[in-house]
Amino acid sequence: RSAPIEVVVATEVPAGVAVGHVVGADGEPAGEVGLNRSQLEAAGFAGKAADRHVVSGDDGQVTVAVGLEQPTLANLRDAAANIARALAHRAELAVVLPTGFDAAPAAQAVVEGALLARYRYDTLRRETDKVALGRLTVVAPATEQAHAEAGAERGHTFAAATMLARDLANTPHSHLTAVAFADIAVELGGEAGVDVEVFDEPALREMGIGGLLAINAGSEQPPRMIKLTYRPDGEATGKLAIVAKGVMYDSGGISLKPSDRVHAQMKNDMSGAAATLAAMTSLRALGCTSEVTGYLMCTDNMPSGTATGLGDVITIRGGTTMEMIDTDAEGRVIMADALVLAREDGHDGVVDIATLTGSAMRALGTDLAALVGNDRAMIDLVSSAAAATDELVWELPLHRPYRSKLDSNVADIANCAPI
Repeated sequence: RSAPIEVVVATEVPAGVAVGHVVGADGEPAGEVGLNRSQLEAAGFAGKAADRHVVSGDDGQVTVAVGLEQPTLANLRDAAANIARALAHRAELAVVLPTGFDAAPAAQAVVEGALLARYRYDTLRRETDKVALGRLTVVAPATEQAHAEAGAERGHTFAAATMLARDLANTPHSHLTAVAFADIAVELGGEAGVDVEVFDEPALREMGIGGLLAINAGSEQPPRMIKLTYRPDGEATGKLAIVAKGVMYDSGGISLKPSDRVHAQMKNDMSGAAATLAAMTSLRALGCTSEVTGYLMCTDNMPSGTATGLGDVITIRGGTTMEMIDTDAEGRVIMADALVLAREDGHDGVVDIATLTGSAMRALGTDLAALVGNDRAMIDLVSSAAAATDELVWELPLHRPYRSKLDSNVADIANCAPI
């Protein structure tokens, strides 16, 4: 896990600490920047998003001015990241909240941007020349201290959860098996007030979790289903399920992937489970009022003499039979079990989080995640959350006639459409 970063809110910049200011495209910058608009423009600084200018005072004080072309929270988050990268050699830095924003959301955006910009995965390196960020000071007027502190704390919680998810996703599967992931979930869940149940192979067989077991069939590493349950302190305002893909490494199984740089990153195929675990462990700190249950389906997908073959028919939870047309379409197979469980448990809504196929990336590029749903209210909630966090989604059609493409001659359904 990444080392914790201290976040504080103050009315002044601590002595000797490098400080960043956000400067818009118009008007004079704050006097603390050390240069007026004409001087900044002479240095090539126009207040655009990518602009930054470093000023070193006679007293040794280092000040960074970064541009803010449009005054939005997403742009402020990016500007704070720009400051943190400009001061990448500093273990401690400060950011002054700009005027024109409410203090709480502005402080949250600044903390998220600065902390996440300095994230590094150095766990497996013997040496690194990167300087870890150890302390961030958010500077706000005395009249806004309480609001800034609340926003900074919220931003710290979100950033810590994101860094945890990144740590897990970056860890090679030789260091992070399904069993190890379950152990981590038990530890973190206990710290965060989340109930954790871990289901091993015998338990999965008894429950009829046939999809997860079929994808695990070729692996030496046993599977794990991890059920996380968060219950608010008071009466729950709703009941949500999160179903998460946790393929610790995806070789494609019998449908073996080619050997290239992209597929060397298949340790990331458990990012849905990583994000869900991180989110679940932050719910109490965020004051979530809904009951939330996470189903993390964890296994790797490997080829061997015992692996599920093409044309094999498996039975998932609930009795549905499925013909395996492509073992590299494994995510939907393990998620099917969890979706049935979520329905059985009677949740108000289900969110399915997975690393989707390369087809989605080819269709939408790397800036947009694909969103597919059958409930307009839930789709709108996810879209709103995506817009608020600047993690954008694009809705793809759930076109009913496509269902016929999954018809099978020997089973209830095929796991993918034949090409």
